[in-house]
Amino acid sequence: MQHYRALLTLPGVRTLLILIFIARVPMSAAGMILTLHVAVGLSRGYGPAGTVGAAATLGIALGAPVMGRVVDRCGLRLMLVITTVGDMAFWVIARWIPYPLLLVAGLVAGVVALPAMSIGRQAIAAMVPPELRRSGYSLDSISTELSYMVGPAAAVFFATQFSTTAAMTAMAIGVGTVGLALLVVNPAVRSTRELAEDTGEHPPRRTWLTARLVGVLLVGAGAVFVLSGSEVSIVAQLREHGELGWTGLVVVLWSAFSAIGGLVYGALHRSVRQVTLMALLGALTIPVGLGGGDWWLLCVALLPAGLLCAPTVAATGEEVARLAPVAVRGEATGLQSSAFTLGAAAGAPVVGFVVDHSAPGWGFVTAGLGGVAVAVLAVVLGRTTRLPEGTTRDQEASAPASSSAIS
Repeated sequence: MQHYRALLTLPGVRTLLILIFIARVPMSAAGMILTLHVAVGLSRGYGPAGTVGAAATLGIALGAPVMGRVVDRCGLRLMLVITTVGDMAFWVIARWIPYPLLLVAGLVAGVVALPAMSIGRQAIAAMVPPELRRSGYSLDSISTELSYMVGPAAAVFFATQFSTTAAMTAMAIGVGTVGLALLVVNPAVRSTRELAEDTGEHPPRRTWLTARLVGVLLVGAGAVFVLSGSEVSIVAQLREHGELGWTGLVVVLWSAFSAIGGLVYGALHRSVRQVTLMALLGALTIPVGLGGGDWWLLCVALLPAGLLCAPTVAATGEEVARLAPVAVRGEATGLQSSAFTLGAAAGAPVVGFVVDHSAPGWGFVTAGLGGVAVAVLAVVLGRTTRLPEGTTRDQEASAPASSSAIS
């Protein structure tokens, strides 16, 4: 555990990890609150609720790189003011907005949503030296898992025990509190050395958004596609066998497997290539549906793939930090968040469609095959990137994994 001990002794890192975890809780609750507000509060049903959620998801995907660009050019605090005020305004007024306008408001709110995920990854890249970033991003992935265990449950509690209006009020207060805390702490998004070397120039997107970086982002989207699709398949399989009541426990154990895998990955002396993790995650997800109808058998079947969830996500952050120039780190990290968002948005409906027209087991097959296909495509994209003059593929492959390409 020496990597984690060294990481947690770095100035400001403990505070950052705690603050970012707290910041992610309301963000993870947002989708559930919107769904319950439209489906229950407005009595519009789950179809219209999903449409509002899709609009907000699209807004988040569009807004994350834009807000990252604001950080790159104007600093973190201006972005925090914009997103905190915008996000709070939406949750304060959304309860009075009729459904048609809520679609538009959800899209706009997504664009100005407080990007807690991106902020954490930028700060880790700035505050943690390269040799410890694997551990930092692993803890970051575990933090995300934990926030999604707390946030949606809190949303359901407020909505069912009080009202969806009370849940939206709590959301506004949570966003405001988190935004204010981040403004006060103002975590570094550039190291002291990076600030000293900053020339004020911002390289054109075409010079750094290479096929290799696109491949990294694609793997990030693919990983979340697998996770989102697996979640739908878990619910479907348990429901088919009359064990839907065990869903919460199965998902918690699945998240625990992921957290254990993240801890192990962060303690390794050498990174495992991102595309290898992606291929294994996909391949090990395919046979999960064979776990049978008993919830505990499904948990056993989820164990191998579950151990690879957090490492695959952590490896994405590690690669983005390595490949993106410091001057555009915010935008690159925003693109990473967009990739995760789009992967989640695609996974649930695609796998859900397959499950509706076949059987839950085929949902796991679809999610797993999607992950394997993404890994293959990432390899192809990595191979299309021109290597530095004088460097061969064999030389690149023999380099330490922490500095190797995804291919």
